[in-house]
Amino acid sequence: MRTVGIVGASGYTGGELLRLLVDHPEAEIKIATSRENAGEPVFRVHPQLRKKTDLKFVEPDLEKVASECEFVFLALPHGSSAPAAKRLLEAGVRVIDLSADFRLKKEDYPKWYGWEHPFPDLLDLAVYGLPEFHREEIKGAKLVANPGCIATASILSVAPAIKTGAVEKNRVVVDAKIGSSGAGTSVSIASHHPEHSGLVRAYKPSMHRHTAEIEQELAPLAGGEVKVALTPHAVDMVRGIMATGHSFLTRQVTNQELWKIYREMYQNEPFVRIVKDLRGLHMLPDPKNVVGSNFCDVGFEIDPHTNRMITFGAIDNLIKGAAGQAIQNFNIMIGIDERTGIDQAGVRPI
Repeated sequence: MRTVGIVGASGYTGGELLRLLVDHPEAEIKIATSRENAGEPVFRVHPQLRKKTDLKFVEPDLEKVASECEFVFLALPHGSSAPAAKRLLEAGVRVIDLSADFRLKKEDYPKWYGWEHPFPDLLDLAVYGLPEFHREEIKGAKLVANPGCIATASILSVAPAIKTGAVEKNRVVVDAKIGSSGAGTSVSIASHHPEHSGLVRAYKPSMHRHTAEIEQELAPLAGGEVKVALTPHAVDMVRGIMATGHSFLTRQVTNQELWKIYREMYQNEPFVRIVKDLRGLHMLPDPKNVVGSNFCDVGFEIDPHTNRMITFGAIDNLIKGAAGQAIQNFNIMIGIDERTGIDQAGVRPI
């Protein structure tokens, strides 16, 4: 049993971390922090946890957190995690950070986030927490940078196309649809029900921050730089991401060749499912089939008219895109079956 803490536990991601960890056989939640809700039972903010835990929120006292916890999940805003991670690491705590503070290389932060990284030495310590790509490094990591949600769906779905070696590396297009929970618990006119109901709204149509992660992780498969054009859209669903990729072929590729690459990459991955059914309603990935689960469903189609490979990736943005993947990384770090505590099927209907 490992003692764990969650710093920043009052948001949607914090709630999912609590929900999954409260029944985890190898984790004992010692601390859940929230400045606004300190002293309140966690079920006042996360009512789904009523009668599941008597834990109360506490102030984010990092010395206390470090004294009681072996592992800490940081569910803080971008820019706030880095100082907290530094203090916890210095105290000997192993950290899984769910912000973007350790996902990129030092030189990429000014371009994509508009600030210089305050602790560049820690970037060399951080491991990008996509288990399908970095499992061996995660095992011994002291600091894991949990990937972004759109980045996770995009990387896992586009990677097989890149691995063919048969697509234009400087022209990969990703169109991502994401549910409203991806915006967190903050309230704005854009999240007001009359504004959000029935919508399909593009936001940050160019230079979206997750672009950097996608390019970073696809480059080794391509043997060089990859250029990704990412445009996300907010849509009228609460949870889920659908990442549709468009890669342009430089030679003919058959379905058989693609099936072989997908199977080689993912047949032994516990949370990646290849979905390409020739019959029925669910012939390609659909976020409805992964909500509540840590699965990423991937699939593909070839368009001979435009010489294009279309890839699909569907995840629950709060699970495989955040809390579930963080716990998957925790499981790998402590050397147990990485499915522990997060092996639930999706919930249907929703």
